[in-house]
Order: sequence, then C-alpha cells, then structure tokens
Amino acid sequence: MVRTMRNLVTGCGVVVFALATAFAAQGQQSSAANQQTGLVIAAQPAASALVGRNVSFPLIATGGSAPYSWRLVDGQLPPGLKLHAHSGAISGVPATAGEYRFTVAVADSSAPPLQVQRAMTITVIAGLTIEWKQYPNVQGATLSGSVVITNQTGQDFDLTVVVVAVNDIGRATTLGYQHFTLAGEQSGPVIPFSSSPGSGTYVVHADAIAHHPGSNHVYRARKQTSQPLPITQH
Repeated sequence: MVRTMRNLVTGCGVVVFALATAFAAQGQQSSAANQQTGLVIAAQPAASALVGRNVSFPLIATGGSAPYSWRLVDGQLPPGLKLHAHSGAISGVPATAGEYRFTVAVADSSAPPLQVQRAMTITVIAGLTIEWKQYPNVQGATLSGSVVITNQTGQDFDLTVVVVAVNDIGRATTLGYQHFTLAGEQSGPVIPFSSSPGSGTYVVHADAIAHHPGSNHVYRARKQTSQPLPITQH
C-alpha cells in the first residue's frame, strides 16, 4: 500500500511537470508568434516631389491583421498632398516648395488594435528659382543689377525673364528681358539688367516664367527688392 501511494505521488509529479513544461513551451510559441505578427511600417527612402507635378508615395505596413487604417498624428503634409486612410498612399499635386516633416500612424484590425508610428520627411522642390547675382542698386540715374535662374527639373525649360522697376504711383519701367531655353538641372547665365527710369522711388521685380515644351504646367519664380530704391538724378 505504501509503495502504491509512492508510485501514485511520483506519477502525479511527472504529470504536473509534463503539464508545466507543455504550458511553458506553448507560452514561448505564443510570444514568438506575437513577435512575428507585430505591426511594422516599412522604412521609406528619402521622398522628394516637384511643385505642380502629380506624385504618389505608397506607405507599406506588415504584420498585424489587415485591413489597416492610416492617419496623420503630427506635423504637416505638403500643401496639395493627402494621406488616404485606407490605402496608406500620400498623393496629390504639391503646391509649395519646402521640407515637410510629419508623423503617420497605422492601426490594424485586431481587437484591441495594434498601432505603430513612423516619422517621415517629404522635400518639395520649386522646379524654378531666381536669385540676385548682383542686388539692384542705384548709381547716379541708373538702376542696375543681375539675376541667375536655375532649372531644378530634369527637362529643358522654355524660359522668359522680365525685370521691371515700379515707382510709387505704379508706373513700371522695363529694366531687362530675356527669352531662351534652359537645360534641365542647370543654372543659366548671369542676366544683367539696367535702365534710367527717371526720378522717383522704385521697387524692382524680377520674374521668371517657364514651361516644358508640350506641357501645360507653368513654373513661376519671383524676386523683389526688400526696400524701395530712390533715384534723385535725371
């Protein structure tokens, strides 16, 4: 009888140990499965876009339970772009150049849902820029300066540059005019301008207007003097 009880106790111990081992293994497998199905937003390469040109950046999530739901949680998308909640794509036509930093979040369909976030940056390029090479200045009765134009796109531009001086009553005097083809991803030659518009106080406007042959989109860039320039001599 004593031997029988000992055998029973020993047998129970073996059963309890076996069950504990099975539960531990099941827990490890469950933990590994959760790690394998964890929700992740795939890393994105540096994103860039061009003002006025349609773009689409797909965001990709893996793990968790589809379908997913996307939203913007911090920062600002470039004006003209939208994050689509169901597809996860950021698309549209960017309107303003600049560097835009923001954070997106995705949630899956499990209960409760898993959710992760990722910070992103989209750089929007103007496509066409104009800069002062020589800031406008007055020497005697002459108002002069120069500008440089840069084509940031990969295609040739049909380019027109007009520089005018506008006095305090709104009369405009042309200081310079150029029309030429500017190759893609190139800066053009220095464009000088000079004229004697007469006595008065003037603000100088330098405007560049360009388009790709065969395209309807027009690129524009402008520079303007920060302070009026007085001319007192004829």
